[in-house]
Amino acid sequence: MRRARRGYAATPAGGDRSALAALRRRAAPAAAAVVTVVVGLSVRAVLGGDLAKYAGDALYALLIFWLVLVVAPRTRGWVAAAVACGVSVAVELFQLTGVPAELGAHSTLARLVLGTTFNAPDLPFYAVGAAAGWVLHDLAGRFVGR
Repeated sequence: MRRARRGYAATPAGGDRSALAALRRRAAPAAAAVVTVVVGLSVRAVLGGDLAKYAGDALYALLIFWLVLVVAPRTRGWVAAAVACGVSVAVELFQLTGVPAELGAHSTLARLVLGTTFNAPDLPFYAVGAAAGWVLHDLAGRFVGR
């Protein structure tokens, strides 16, 4: 430990490096989240019909997967996938209450995040998106050699 200057708490010598390492662990999933949002918004412009809808569902779960890793970067891939799938399904089930439809009528952001109407065929595509995140995370880890 370094000696603390007056008015400052003592920090370990590697404190700055560990903060930088934590930032680096969050950078890749944050970048992946941004790419996922761009792809998700582009899908509706390029594709149409059910293909765009279900691709959007999978990308929604994939985005949640990346956000889990931004918040908790040391989370195992399968745990992040389970959380992403669970949150996605919970949001879909929340649509049964009518609250997301009411919020979506007043806010584009609420409509994008919460959706408006329950659709049971969406559920398996959330699992697909979460699993894709797990696979991509695992492949990136092998490529980087963590």
